[in-house]
Amino acid sequence: VGRIDMIGTDPRKEYLKQEVMTASPAELVAMLYSACIKNLKLAVMASEDTRDICAINNYLIKAQKVIIELMNSLDMNIELSGQLLNVYEFMLKELRSANVKKDLSNIEPITTMLESMRETWYSVAQQQRRSMAEGF
Repeated sequence: VGRIDMIGTDPRKEYLKQEVMTASPAELVAMLYSACIKNLKLAVMASEDTRDICAINNYLIKAQKVIIELMNSLDMNIELSGQLLNVYEFMLKELRSANVKKDLSNIEPITTMLESMRETWYSVAQQQRRSMAEGF
Protein backbone atom coordinates (compact mmCIF):
# COMPACT_ATOMS: atom_id res chain seq x y z
CA VAL A 1 0.00 0.00 0.00
CA GLY A 2 1.37 3.38 -0.97
CA ARG A 3 2.40 5.96 1.58
CA ILE A 4 -0.15 8.73 1.89
CA ASP A 5 1.06 12.04 3.25
CA MET A 6 -0.79 14.27 5.71
CA ILE A 7 -3.04 15.87 3.09
CA GLY A 8 -4.12 12.55 1.67
CA THR A 9 -2.22 12.33 -1.61
CA ASP A 10 -0.18 9.33 -2.65
CA PRO A 11 3.25 10.58 -3.82
CA ARG A 12 3.57 7.73 -6.34
CA LYS A 13 0.26 8.62 -7.97
CA GLU A 14 1.24 12.27 -8.06
CA TYR A 15 4.58 11.39 -9.68
CA LEU A 16 2.85 9.26 -12.32
CA LYS A 17 0.35 12.05 -12.97
CA GLN A 18 3.20 14.54 -13.51
CA GLU A 19 5.05 12.07 -15.72
CA VAL A 20 1.98 11.64 -17.93
CA MET A 21 1.21 15.37 -18.01
CA THR A 22 4.73 16.26 -19.16
CA ALA A 23 5.25 13.37 -21.59
CA SER A 24 5.40 13.81 -25.34
CA PRO A 25 2.93 11.89 -27.50
CA ALA A 26 5.68 9.34 -28.33
CA GLU A 27 6.45 8.90 -24.62
CA LEU A 28 2.75 8.38 -23.89
CA VAL A 29 2.58 5.60 -26.47
CA ALA A 30 5.68 4.00 -24.93
CA MET A 31 4.05 4.26 -21.48
CA LEU A 32 1.00 2.42 -22.81
CA TYR A 33 3.24 -0.33 -24.15
CA SER A 34 4.92 -0.56 -20.73
CA ALA A 35 1.56 -0.86 -18.98
CA CYS A 36 0.49 -3.63 -21.35
CA ILE A 37 3.78 -5.49 -20.95
CA LYS A 38 3.56 -5.22 -17.16
CA ASN A 39 0.05 -6.69 -17.11
CA LEU A 40 0.99 -9.52 -19.45
CA LYS A 41 3.97 -10.44 -17.29
CA LEU A 42 1.80 -10.31 -14.17
CA ALA A 43 -0.76 -12.60 -15.84
CA VAL A 44 1.98 -15.11 -16.64
CA MET A 45 3.33 -14.90 -13.09
CA ALA A 46 -0.14 -15.45 -11.66
CA SER A 47 -0.58 -18.42 -13.94
CA GLU A 48 2.73 -19.98 -12.97
CA ASP A 49 2.63 -19.19 -9.25
CA THR A 50 -0.92 -19.58 -8.03
CA ARG A 51 -3.11 -20.42 -11.02
CA ASP A 52 -5.36 -17.62 -9.70
CA ILE A 53 -7.91 -17.48 -12.53
CA CYS A 54 -9.38 -14.20 -11.28
CA ALA A 55 -5.97 -12.48 -11.19
CA ILE A 56 -5.05 -13.85 -14.62
CA ASN A 57 -8.34 -12.57 -16.01
CA ASN A 58 -7.88 -9.12 -14.46
CA TYR A 59 -4.36 -8.70 -15.83
CA LEU A 60 -5.36 -9.87 -19.30
CA ILE A 61 -8.37 -7.53 -19.30
CA LYS A 62 -6.11 -4.61 -18.36
CA ALA A 63 -3.72 -5.53 -21.18
CA GLN A 64 -6.65 -5.74 -23.61
CA LYS A 65 -7.83 -2.28 -22.52
CA VAL A 66 -4.38 -0.87 -23.25
CA ILE A 67 -4.39 -2.43 -26.73
CA ILE A 68 -7.84 -0.94 -27.35
CA GLU A 69 -6.54 2.46 -26.23
CA LEU A 70 -3.62 2.12 -28.64
CA MET A 71 -6.08 1.26 -31.41
CA ASN A 72 -8.26 4.26 -30.57
CA SER A 73 -5.26 6.60 -30.62
CA LEU A 74 -4.30 5.79 -34.21
CA ASP A 75 -4.55 8.55 -36.81
CA MET A 76 -5.91 6.62 -39.77
CA ASN A 77 -4.79 9.40 -42.14
CA ILE A 78 -1.25 8.10 -41.63
CA GLU A 79 -0.37 5.02 -43.69
CA LEU A 80 1.49 3.30 -40.87
CA SER A 81 -1.66 3.41 -38.71
CA GLY A 82 -3.38 0.83 -40.89
CA GLN A 83 -0.48 -1.56 -40.38
CA LEU A 84 -0.42 -0.90 -36.63
CA LEU A 85 -4.16 -1.49 -36.47
CA ASN A 86 -3.67 -4.94 -37.99
CA VAL A 87 -0.99 -5.75 -35.41
CA TYR A 88 -3.15 -4.49 -32.53
CA GLU A 89 -6.16 -6.46 -33.78
CA PHE A 90 -4.02 -9.60 -33.89
CA MET A 91 -2.74 -8.97 -30.36
CA LEU A 92 -6.24 -8.32 -29.05
CA LYS A 93 -7.55 -11.51 -30.63
CA GLU A 94 -4.69 -13.52 -29.10
CA LEU A 95 -5.19 -11.97 -25.64
CA ARG A 96 -8.92 -12.64 -25.72
CA SER A 97 -8.30 -16.22 -26.79
CA ALA A 98 -5.68 -16.69 -24.06
CA ASN A 99 -8.11 -15.35 -21.48
CA VAL A 100 -11.02 -17.53 -22.58
CA LYS A 101 -8.90 -20.68 -22.81
CA LYS A 102 -6.60 -19.79 -19.90
CA ASP A 103 -3.76 -20.80 -22.20
CA LEU A 104 -0.99 -18.22 -21.92
CA SER A 105 1.43 -19.90 -24.32
CA ASN A 106 1.01 -17.07 -26.86
CA ILE A 107 1.67 -14.30 -24.35
CA GLU A 108 5.48 -14.43 -24.65
CA PRO A 109 5.60 -13.62 -28.40
CA ILE A 110 3.12 -10.77 -27.90
CA THR A 111 5.17 -9.42 -25.00
CA THR A 112 8.31 -9.57 -27.16
CA MET A 113 6.55 -7.67 -29.98
CA LEU A 114 5.34 -5.02 -27.52
CA GLU A 115 8.82 -4.64 -26.02
CA SER A 116 10.28 -4.06 -29.49
CA MET A 117 7.57 -1.55 -30.34
CA ARG A 118 8.07 0.23 -27.00
CA GLU A 119 11.80 0.61 -27.67
CA THR A 120 11.01 2.13 -31.07
CA TRP A 121 8.71 4.71 -29.49
CA TYR A 122 11.24 5.53 -26.78
CA SER A 123 13.83 6.11 -29.54
CA VAL A 124 11.40 8.41 -31.35
CA ALA A 125 10.79 10.32 -28.11
CA GLN A 126 14.55 10.72 -27.50
CA GLN A 127 15.08 11.99 -31.05
CA GLN A 128 12.25 14.48 -30.60
CA ARG A 129 13.72 15.75 -27.33
CA ARG A 130 17.17 16.14 -28.93
CA SER A 131 15.65 18.02 -31.86
CA MET A 132 13.78 20.31 -29.51
CA ALA A 133 16.91 20.93 -27.42
CA GLU A 134 18.93 21.77 -30.52
CA GLY A 135 16.24 24.20 -31.62
CA PHE A 136 16.68 26.36 -28.55
